[in-house]
Amino acid sequence: MTHRPSLGLSLGLSLGLPPGLSFAAALLATTLLAAPALADNDFPPAISVTGTATISAPPDEAQLDAGVTTDAKTAREAADANNATMGKVLAALKGAGIAEKDFQTSRLSLQPQYANRPASSPTTPPGIVGYHASNRVTIKLHDVSKVAATIDVLVGAGANDIGGISFSVSQASKLLDDAREKAIADARRKAEIYARAAGVTIGAPLSISEFGAAPAPMFHAKMATAGFAAPTPVAQGEETLSVTVNVSWAIKEK
Repeated sequence: MTHRPSLGLSLGLSLGLPPGLSFAAALLATTLLAAPALADNDFPPAISVTGTATISAPPDEAQLDAGVTTDAKTAREAADANNATMGKVLAALKGAGIAEKDFQTSRLSLQPQYANRPASSPTTPPGIVGYHASNRVTIKLHDVSKVAATIDVLVGAGANDIGGISFSVSQASKLLDDAREKAIADARRKAEIYARAAGVTIGAPLSISEFGAAPAPMFHAKMATAGFAAPTPVAQGEETLSVTVNVSWAIKEK
Protein backbone atom coordinates (compact mmCIF):
# COMPACT_ATOMS: atom_id res chain seq x y z
CA MET A 1 0.00 0.00 0.00
CA THR A 2 1.42 3.35 -1.10
CA HIS A 3 1.69 6.05 1.66
CA ARG A 4 0.87 9.60 0.59
CA PRO A 5 2.49 12.32 2.69
CA SER A 6 0.11 14.99 4.08
CA LEU A 7 -0.13 18.39 2.37
CA GLY A 8 1.36 20.18 5.37
CA LEU A 9 4.33 17.78 5.47
CA SER A 10 4.92 18.05 1.75
CA LEU A 11 4.93 21.85 1.85
CA GLY A 12 7.06 21.85 4.96
CA LEU A 13 9.67 19.64 3.34
CA SER A 14 9.60 21.65 0.15
CA LEU A 15 10.26 24.83 2.13
CA GLY A 16 13.09 23.14 4.03
CA LEU A 17 11.38 23.58 7.40
CA PRO A 18 11.94 21.47 10.46
CA PRO A 19 9.40 18.63 10.60
CA GLY A 20 7.67 20.07 13.71
CA LEU A 21 6.89 23.51 12.13
CA SER A 22 3.36 23.78 10.72
CA PHE A 23 2.47 25.38 7.43
CA ALA A 24 0.51 28.16 9.18
CA ALA A 25 3.54 29.11 11.28
CA ALA A 26 5.73 29.01 8.20
CA LEU A 27 3.33 31.25 6.30
CA LEU A 28 3.25 33.74 9.18
CA ALA A 29 7.01 33.80 9.41
CA THR A 30 7.30 34.32 5.67
CA THR A 31 4.78 37.17 5.77
CA LEU A 32 6.60 38.92 8.60
CA LEU A 33 9.91 38.59 6.83
CA ALA A 34 8.41 40.02 3.66
CA ALA A 35 6.76 43.01 5.39
CA PRO A 36 8.76 46.21 4.87
CA ALA A 37 10.06 47.92 8.00
CA LEU A 38 8.55 51.31 8.87
CA ALA A 39 10.69 54.06 7.49
CA ASP A 40 11.76 56.90 9.71
CA ASN A 41 10.12 59.41 7.39
CA ASP A 42 6.67 57.85 7.86
CA PHE A 43 6.28 60.41 10.66
CA PRO A 44 7.47 63.71 9.19
CA PRO A 45 9.12 66.21 11.52
CA ALA A 46 6.73 68.91 12.66
CA ILE A 47 6.30 71.88 14.98
CA SER A 48 3.18 71.66 17.13
CA VAL A 49 1.87 74.83 18.77
CA THR A 50 -1.31 76.15 20.35
CA GLY A 51 -3.05 79.27 19.10
CA THR A 52 -5.69 81.22 21.01
CA ALA A 53 -8.01 84.09 20.27
CA THR A 54 -10.76 85.88 22.19
CA ILE A 55 -13.43 88.27 21.01
CA SER A 56 -15.61 90.37 23.29
CA ALA A 57 -19.05 91.60 22.32
CA PRO A 58 -21.97 93.20 24.13
CA PRO A 59 -24.81 90.71 24.70
CA ASP A 60 -28.05 91.17 22.82
CA GLU A 61 -30.15 88.50 24.57
CA ALA A 62 -30.99 87.81 28.21
CA GLN A 63 -32.70 85.10 30.21
CA LEU A 64 -34.49 85.63 33.52
CA ASP A 65 -35.62 83.06 36.05
CA ALA A 66 -38.43 84.21 38.33
CA GLY A 67 -41.21 82.72 40.38
CA VAL A 68 -43.75 82.86 43.15
CA THR A 69 -43.44 81.07 46.50
CA THR A 70 -46.36 80.74 48.87
CA ASP A 71 -46.76 79.29 52.37
CA ALA A 72 -50.07 78.25 53.92
CA LYS A 73 -51.54 75.92 56.53
CA THR A 74 -53.00 73.47 54.02
CA ALA A 75 -51.85 72.22 50.62
CA ARG A 76 -54.99 73.58 48.96
CA GLU A 77 -54.54 77.03 50.42
CA ALA A 78 -50.88 77.15 49.39
CA ALA A 79 -51.63 75.94 45.85
CA ASP A 80 -54.61 78.27 45.34
CA ALA A 81 -52.74 81.33 46.57
CA ASN A 82 -49.72 80.45 44.43
CA ASN A 83 -51.84 79.83 41.31
CA ALA A 84 -53.63 83.14 41.71
CA THR A 85 -50.41 85.14 42.01
CA MET A 86 -48.63 83.25 39.25
CA GLY A 87 -51.57 83.88 36.93
CA LYS A 88 -51.09 87.61 37.49
CA VAL A 89 -47.36 87.28 36.78
CA LEU A 90 -47.95 85.51 33.45
CA ALA A 91 -50.61 88.04 32.46
CA ALA A 92 -48.21 90.88 33.31
CA LEU A 93 -45.54 89.36 31.05
CA LYS A 94 -47.98 89.24 28.16
CA GLY A 95 -49.06 92.79 28.93
CA ALA A 96 -45.41 93.90 28.77
CA GLY A 97 -45.23 92.70 25.15
CA ILE A 98 -43.32 89.46 25.76
CA ALA A 99 -44.42 86.72 23.37
CA GLU A 100 -45.82 83.55 24.95
CA LYS A 101 -43.15 81.46 23.20
CA ASP A 102 -40.51 83.37 25.15
CA PHE A 103 -41.60 82.36 28.66
CA GLN A 104 -42.02 78.84 29.97
CA THR A 105 -42.72 77.18 33.31
CA SER A 106 -39.46 75.68 34.56
CA ARG A 107 -40.40 74.31 38.01
CA LEU A 108 -43.59 73.59 39.91
CA SER A 109 -43.64 72.14 43.42
CA LEU A 110 -45.84 71.70 46.49
CA GLN A 111 -44.13 70.35 49.60
CA PRO A 112 -45.05 69.90 53.28
CA GLN A 113 -43.22 71.88 55.92
CA TYR A 114 -42.28 70.03 59.11
CA ALA A 115 -41.89 71.26 62.67
CA ASN A 116 -38.54 70.89 64.41
CA ARG A 117 -38.16 67.78 66.57
CA PRO A 118 -38.29 68.61 70.28
CA ALA A 119 -34.99 68.11 72.06
CA SER A 120 -36.76 65.93 74.62
CA SER A 121 -38.03 63.50 71.95
CA PRO A 122 -35.45 63.34 69.12
CA THR A 123 -36.96 60.12 67.74
CA THR A 124 -40.50 61.47 67.46
CA PRO A 125 -41.55 61.98 63.82
CA PRO A 126 -41.94 65.68 63.08
CA GLY A 127 -45.44 66.91 62.40
CA ILE A 128 -46.57 68.88 59.35
CA VAL A 129 -47.08 72.54 60.17
CA GLY A 130 -47.85 73.86 56.68
CA TYR A 131 -47.19 73.66 52.96
CA HIS A 132 -44.84 75.48 50.60
CA ALA A 133 -45.87 76.03 46.97
CA SER A 134 -43.50 77.24 44.26
CA ASN A 135 -43.96 78.03 40.59
CA ARG A 136 -41.08 79.28 38.47
CA VAL A 137 -40.90 80.60 34.92
CA THR A 138 -37.97 81.24 32.56
CA ILE A 139 -38.20 84.34 30.36
CA LYS A 140 -36.13 84.97 27.24
CA LEU A 141 -35.60 88.59 26.19
CA HIS A 142 -34.36 89.58 22.75
CA ASP A 143 -33.63 93.13 23.89
CA VAL A 144 -31.30 93.46 26.89
CA SER A 145 -32.45 97.01 27.49
CA LYS A 146 -35.76 95.55 28.74
CA VAL A 147 -34.22 93.46 31.53
CA ALA A 148 -34.68 95.98 34.33
CA ALA A 149 -38.21 96.88 33.26
CA THR A 150 -39.17 93.19 33.01
CA ILE A 151 -37.91 92.54 36.54
CA ASP A 152 -40.00 95.44 37.79
CA VAL A 153 -43.05 94.02 35.98
CA LEU A 154 -42.49 90.63 37.58
CA VAL A 155 -42.15 92.01 41.08
CA GLY A 156 -45.09 94.35 40.62
CA ALA A 157 -47.27 91.41 39.60
CA GLY A 158 -46.33 89.42 42.69
CA ALA A 159 -43.15 87.49 41.86
CA ASN A 160 -41.15 87.21 45.07
CA ASP A 161 -38.22 85.04 43.94
CA ILE A 162 -35.95 86.28 41.14
CA GLY A 163 -33.57 83.37 40.72
CA GLY A 164 -31.05 84.40 38.11
CA ILE A 165 -30.10 86.47 35.07
CA SER A 166 -27.79 85.48 32.24
CA PHE A 167 -26.75 87.27 29.07
CA SER A 168 -25.74 85.85 25.68
CA VAL A 169 -24.82 86.83 22.13
CA SER A 170 -27.25 85.64 19.46
CA GLN A 171 -24.65 85.65 16.66
CA ALA A 172 -22.01 83.78 18.65
CA SER A 173 -21.21 81.38 15.76
CA LYS A 174 -20.16 84.23 13.45
CA LEU A 175 -17.99 85.77 16.16
CA LEU A 176 -16.42 82.38 16.84
CA ASP A 177 -15.55 82.03 13.14
CA ASP A 178 -13.63 85.31 13.36
CA ALA A 179 -11.88 84.04 16.49
CA ARG A 180 -10.92 80.80 14.70
CA GLU A 181 -9.11 82.74 11.97
CA LYS A 182 -7.25 84.75 14.59
CA ALA A 183 -6.37 81.58 16.53
CA ILE A 184 -4.84 79.99 13.41
CA ALA A 185 -2.86 83.18 12.75
CA ASP A 186 -1.62 83.09 16.34
CA ALA A 187 -0.53 79.46 15.93
CA ARG A 188 1.37 80.29 12.71
CA ARG A 189 3.11 83.21 14.40
CA LYS A 190 4.35 80.97 17.20
CA ALA A 191 5.41 78.22 14.78
CA GLU A 192 7.45 80.68 12.69
CA ILE A 193 9.25 81.88 15.82
CA TYR A 194 10.27 78.31 16.69
CA ALA A 195 11.21 77.61 13.06
CA ARG A 196 13.53 80.62 12.84
CA ALA A 197 15.18 79.68 16.13
CA ALA A 198 15.71 76.11 14.87
CA GLY A 199 16.99 77.16 11.44
CA VAL A 200 14.09 75.66 9.49
CA THR A 201 10.95 76.85 7.75
CA ILE A 202 7.40 75.63 8.21
CA GLY A 203 5.37 73.99 5.49
CA ALA A 204 1.71 73.07 5.26
CA PRO A 205 -0.27 72.23 8.41
CA LEU A 206 -0.43 68.49 9.07
CA SER A 207 -3.26 68.60 11.60
CA ILE A 208 -5.60 71.13 13.18
CA SER A 209 -7.76 70.50 16.25
CA GLU A 210 -9.98 72.86 18.19
CA PHE A 211 -11.11 72.94 21.77
CA GLY A 212 -12.67 75.47 24.09
CA ALA A 213 -14.83 77.20 21.46
CA ALA A 214 -17.60 78.41 23.75
CA PRO A 215 -18.94 81.73 25.00
CA ALA A 216 -18.11 82.64 28.57
CA PRO A 217 -20.92 84.66 30.15
CA MET A 218 -19.59 87.69 31.95
CA PHE A 219 -22.64 88.17 34.18
CA HIS A 220 -24.78 85.59 35.90
CA ALA A 221 -26.51 86.65 39.06
CA LYS A 222 -28.90 85.14 41.58
CA MET A 223 -31.11 87.16 43.85
CA ALA A 224 -34.27 86.78 45.88
CA THR A 225 -36.60 89.62 46.72
CA ALA A 226 -39.88 90.38 48.37
CA GLY A 227 -40.22 93.60 46.37
CA PHE A 228 -38.07 96.40 44.99
CA ALA A 229 -38.77 99.92 46.14
CA ALA A 230 -36.78 101.50 43.29
CA PRO A 231 -36.14 100.62 39.60
CA THR A 232 -33.87 97.62 39.33
CA PRO A 233 -30.28 98.42 38.29
CA VAL A 234 -28.83 95.83 35.89
CA ALA A 235 -25.31 95.66 34.43
CA GLN A 236 -25.13 93.58 31.24
CA GLY A 237 -21.33 93.55 30.86
CA GLU A 238 -19.80 91.77 27.86
CA GLU A 239 -19.61 88.26 26.47
CA THR A 240 -16.12 86.87 25.84
CA LEU A 241 -15.87 84.22 23.12
CA SER A 242 -12.70 82.15 23.14
CA VAL A 243 -11.18 79.64 20.69
CA THR A 244 -8.06 77.51 21.15
CA VAL A 245 -6.52 75.45 18.32
CA ASN A 246 -3.65 72.98 18.26
CA VAL A 247 -1.79 72.97 14.92
CA SER A 248 1.10 70.80 13.72
CA TRP A 249 3.13 72.36 10.90
CA ALA A 250 5.42 70.32 8.66
CA ILE A 251 9.10 71.33 8.76
CA LYS A 252 10.99 72.17 5.56
CA GLU A 253 14.73 72.44 5.69
CA LYS A 254 16.17 75.68 4.32
